[in-house]
Amino acid sequence: MLKTLNDVIEFIEDHLEDDLKINEVAEYIGESDYHFRRIFLYITGIPLSEYIKKRKLSQANQDLVNGSSVTETAFKYAYHSIDGFSRAFKSWSGYLPSDVYKTHTLISFPKLSFYIDVRGGENMEVKIVDMPAFNIAGIKARVPMQFEGVNPAIENLAERITDEQKAEMHKLQNIPPKQIINVSYDADENFLKEEGGLTHVIGVLTTENDINPILDTVSVDAHSWAVFPNEGEFPSTMQNTMARTHSEWLPSSDYDIVDEPSFSFTIMDEEKADYAYSEIWLPVKKSHD
Repeated sequence: MLKTLNDVIEFIEDHLEDDLKINEVAEYIGESDYHFRRIFLYITGIPLSEYIKKRKLSQANQDLVNGSSVTETAFKYAYHSIDGFSRAFKSWSGYLPSDVYKTHTLISFPKLSFYIDVRGGENMEVKIVDMPAFNIAGIKARVPMQFEGVNPAIENLAERITDEQKAEMHKLQNIPPKQIINVSYDADENFLKEEGGLTHVIGVLTTENDINPILDTVSVDAHSWAVFPNEGEFPSTMQNTMARTHSEWLPSSDYDIVDEPSFSFTIMDEEKADYAYSEIWLPVKKSHD
């Protein structure tokens, strides 16, 4: 994973003068753009699109200092207009490109490099589970993006499940984990800025294919799954664990994320308020596969 991330950085460097799209970066490493953008954000703390933009503008700044004209620099880095370039440059640096050209003011945004930083941190429990192909049977809806706290739209979705739908789900669940799961996928382009929405499913895992049409169905291929158990205050402990799976475990493991929906389940503690046991299930494959 570390090599892949560093290869991506070099790929971006080689295409700073192109109109590089997020999906092209993801295609370069064979990942879905959703999964790769999420991994990049968790590890770096900056959206991939912002990183590309800032690297372009940093290089443009260097060219302006070296004597390239504003017009030449704007079109070199695939901006479609001088005004668009000037607005982006000023927003990033606080200066107009023409001022930088005249004063030789240098603002830089260095390229990233990835390495393992071993520190005395928290243990992270993970197990790899092989699963057959299955269906997720439940109810789904588009919900607004929200990275922290309880999402009211997901709570509302849970409240809409009828007794009939609950009974059907109970009959269908026949493979581990035999719990009501939450699945999120198909995020909008601006999901890293918590803009737009994604599809959320509340349901069960089943190998049955004859599913009552009162339930929505999502098909998932056979894969290995990395399972991360966690216990503590809900939902902050689970959300922190999800962040650590991408920022700590994936970069140092020999696994890559597979383009399938990940899921989780939560069992609330009846004696402790806002306390729960949860598991996060990520679809993975060996990096060399």
